[in-house]
Amino acid sequence: MKQRFSALQLLKLLLLLLLQPPLPRALREALCPEPCNCVPDGALRCPGPTAGLTRLSLAYLPVKVIPSQAFRGLNEVIKILIQNTKNLRYIEPGAFINLPRLKYLSICNTGIRKFPDVTKIFSSESNFILEICDNLHITTIPGNAFQGMNNESVTLKLYGNGFEEVQSHAFNGTTLTSLELKENVHLEKMHNGAFRGATGPKTLDISSTKLQALPSYGLESIQRLIATSSYSLKKLPSRETFVNLLEATLTYPSHCCAFRNLPTKEQNFSHSISENFSKQCESTVRKLNNKTLYSSMLAESELSGWDYEYGFCLPKTPRCAPEPDAFNPCEDIMGYDFLRVLIWLINILAIMGNMTVLFVLLTSRYKLTVPRFLMCNLSFADFCMGLYLLLIASVDSQTKGQYYNHAIDWQTGSGCSTAGFFTVFASELSVYTLTVITLERWHTITYAIHLDQKLRLRHAILIMLGGWLFSSLIAMLPLVGVSNYMKVSICFPMDVETTLSQVYILTILILNVVAFFIICACYIKIYFAVRNPELMATNKDTKIAKKMAILIFTDFTCMAPISFFAISAAFKVPLITVTNSKVLLVLFYPINSCANPFLYAIFTKTFQRDFFLLLSKFGCCKRRAELYRRKDFSAYTSNCKNGFTGSNKPSQSTLKLSTLHCQGTALLDKTCYTEC
Repeated sequence: MKQRFSALQLLKLLLLLLLQPPLPRALREALCPEPCNCVPDGALRCPGPTAGLTRLSLAYLPVKVIPSQAFRGLNEVIKILIQNTKNLRYIEPGAFINLPRLKYLSICNTGIRKFPDVTKIFSSESNFILEICDNLHITTIPGNAFQGMNNESVTLKLYGNGFEEVQSHAFNGTTLTSLELKENVHLEKMHNGAFRGATGPKTLDISSTKLQALPSYGLESIQRLIATSSYSLKKLPSRETFVNLLEATLTYPSHCCAFRNLPTKEQNFSHSISENFSKQCESTVRKLNNKTLYSSMLAESELSGWDYEYGFCLPKTPRCAPEPDAFNPCEDIMGYDFLRVLIWLINILAIMGNMTVLFVLLTSRYKLTVPRFLMCNLSFADFCMGLYLLLIASVDSQTKGQYYNHAIDWQTGSGCSTAGFFTVFASELSVYTLTVITLERWHTITYAIHLDQKLRLRHAILIMLGGWLFSSLIAMLPLVGVSNYMKVSICFPMDVETTLSQVYILTILILNVVAFFIICACYIKIYFAVRNPELMATNKDTKIAKKMAILIFTDFTCMAPISFFAISAAFKVPLITVTNSKVLLVLFYPINSCANPFLYAIFTKTFQRDFFLLLSKFGCCKRRAELYRRKDFSAYTSNCKNGFTGSNKPSQSTLKLSTLHCQGTALLDKTCYTEC
């Protein structure tokens, strides 16, 4: 009976052992390996010597400290891995000392607060790899952090840590083959002297960091530069710094422009070599010690920057990605020199001309009528266009020859957004105001004898308030994600990648086309109204209508090329390059903002009268101003006597309107002025 009971107990025990789940991996691996001693919440010690021990893996250990000389005597160990030990807080100086055969040291995913001391390893191996990764509490790479690594080749994999700064002389005493600083998402500063005292690195990876600048010293040895997703690195050192660069993988396409175009001296040299010595170039240049034709003609420094292949000497042109696209070619903001001159001329004329018109109209002694009010709005819109051109011209002058280094700051910064807002706001307000001016002229001529239907100033203010709100809304949409102003250097909203952006661009263009047809229809009606003798319009209104017809048709003729090419681009079928579109930008797009103040105001007799009357207040041109006063007085007396001028007999309402005008003004002044 007892034997039977014992057999049942044994069977149950075996079943429990079989059904028991295995230990978690972390617990299995947390077993302290030989010959180490792992004290929970204490120190780790791995004393030697231990024959045949070449690899030491320390993972998921409960230790908090690795003391000095913890690995003393492990003379045969080649690889030490300290990983996934979150409890580890401190590695004392001298913990890794006298490890002559060590080739690979990895310290990853621990809780250490200070950069470990690796200066006393004294490895005799020619190639050494140090991996320090995913240690989120280490904030600084101090100076001389790797000074004792005298190996022929050192590879540093320092990625995914909490680094914020790399101090001066950090890599002093090392011969760096590769330095990986990628995924240090808090790394913002790398001291200019970080590479002082070091040889190399040949490969530098700073991807996914917040570095804003590379050190100015020590980049001469770099052959491969990797800086993907480094959005804070908006400016690179000069091309001459990367004398040995062969390959670059960067964040911004514009940076590749630095390596695409060689300096003029090198281009001329390349042409001379390939012209005269292409057949013998490879064999002679490679033998610089011999007194060959090349070595006698050229200095060694001039020959060091050339590749030798296919029997020709060619300048080193590094491979670079991502390449510049059609929207951002390798050129300055103004691609041509003649555009650089014209844009300054046009923006100065636009700003000065429209400022003059605004000042004269707003300070005039005459009543602010509807036409004057509308002209003020048009001048302000054209003034904003002048400010846009001034911004573009100024940035182009400052970045000439090196725009690729300023492209990101400009296009993603507040400057380009401001310029884009000005140009869209100005162009839409200008089109809107021109449309309102045309409608007002048509309404005034069509209903000339109906006093109660005349457009009042309060009505015009409400209409233009709507125009300001509409133009402001259209200009602000790219600032909140509907298209954007960052796509091109001239800050136009040319991003049509999303459906919403396409709808936005097409809406603006369609509204401008509709405005053009409204203006056409109005002036056709005005023409027939002037030809119809049954509809009475004053001679003044008829002349103004004809002049404005010529001016507005000229405006829209200049805008037609812009609209045509913009519509094709909105449908992702561009018919013109960005380089050539800059010609349209300067020669067609803003030319009206320059011409409008002269054609609409400065060249008119009314404006000239107001201008000289204003100057007379400051003691200038008094004689000319007196002539205008006499002319106004003569016109006033003539109007008051005749009541109406015209070839046909006026209606009673027209006579009444004229008489009321003369009577009201006679009490205030001795002059009578026209409404426009």
